Amino acid sequence: MSAYGSFPGSRPRRLRTTPAMRRMVAEYRLHPSDLILPAFVREGISEPLAISAMPGVVQHTRDTLRKAAVEAVEAGVSGIMLFGVPADENKDALGTAGTEPDGILQVAIRDVKAEVGDELVIMSDLCLDEYTDHGHCGVLDEHGRVDNDATLERYAEMAQVQADAGVHVVGPSGMMDGQVGVIRDALDETGHEDVSILAYTAKYSSAFYGPFREAVASSLQGDRKTYQQDPANARESLRELALDLEEGADMVMVKPAGPYLDILYRVAQAVDVPVAAYQISGEFAMIEAAAEKGWIERERAILETLLGIKRAGADTILTYWATEVAGWLRETR
Repeated sequence: MSAYGSFPGSRPRRLRTTPAMRRMVAEYRLHPSDLILPAFVREGISEPLAISAMPGVVQHTRDTLRKAAVEAVEAGVSGIMLFGVPADENKDALGTAGTEPDGILQVAIRDVKAEVGDELVIMSDLCLDEYTDHGHCGVLDEHGRVDNDATLERYAEMAQVQADAGVHVVGPSGMMDGQVGVIRDALDETGHEDVSILAYTAKYSSAFYGPFREAVASSLQGDRKTYQQDPANARESLRELALDLEEGADMVMVKPAGPYLDILYRVAQAVDVPVAAYQISGEFAMIEAAAEKGWIERERAILETLLGIKRAGADTILTYWATEVAGWLRETR
C-alpha cells in the first residue's frame, strides 16, 4: 500500500486498458443501419460530374445512381435521400419540373425503386429550390418574397408525384409554415397513407450549406433567412417540433448536425418518434479539406463526428460518407 493508502480509490482508466475493453464498455455505437446516403442525380448528363467542393461526391447519371443504391444496400446503409438536379433550361418561377411525373427526381425514384425495391428506404427531397430559376424554396409573390401558402399548394403536388413514383419517405425541407400538415393531407387523399414524412423540423440558415449549392446547381438569388431558422434561436426549434408532430410528422430532423448538437439533444429528449440529423456539405468539406492537407486523421475524424451526432440523440444520420463508413463498420464487427 502506498503512502496515500488506496488513493485513488476509483480508477476509470481500468475500463480503457485495451481495445477489447473499450469496445465492451462503449456506451454508444454506430451501425450501418444508422446511416442514410444523400445522393444527387442530374438531368441530361452521360457521365457523373464531380462536385469540386465535396471530394468524392458527384452529380450522378441515372445509371450511376442505380449503382450507388446497390452499393449502399450491400454496405448495410438503411436509406437514400434523393435530390434532383434539372437542366437549367427546365427551371422556371414555379419549379414545374419538380411536379412533372417525368421530372428528374421522379424518374430517379422509379429507377432506384426498380433497382433495389424495398431493400433501401427511398427518400426524396420535397422542395422547390432545385427547380426554380430564382433558387428559392417556394413561389415568389409580386414583391419577390416567398409566398408561404402558395408554396404549400406546390408542395402538395410534389408529394403526390413523388409518392406515385414509389418513394417510401418524403422530406419536406423548405421550412414553410404548415408544410407537414398539407403534405400529410395530400398523401392521404391520394391513397398514399403508407408514405412517411421526415420533417425538416429544425433547419437553420447556415453558412455550411455552401458546397450543397454547387451540388444542386442552385440558382439562388438572395438568402433564405425569412424561412430557415435563425442560428441565434433554440427554443424556436421546440415550437417547430410541436407543430410538426401535431401535423403528422413520422420522423423529425435537425439540420445542420455538428453546429447544432444542443438542438439535436433537446429534440431527442422531447419526442418519442425517430430523430434524424443531417451532416451537411460544409461539415463534410471541412473534414475532407483538413485531411487532404494532413492536418487531421480522416477516418478517425469522420467516425468521431458521426459518433458525436449519435451521442447527442440522432437515431439516423444523413451523411455523404454513409456507404464508405458502413463498409468500415462491417469490417470491424
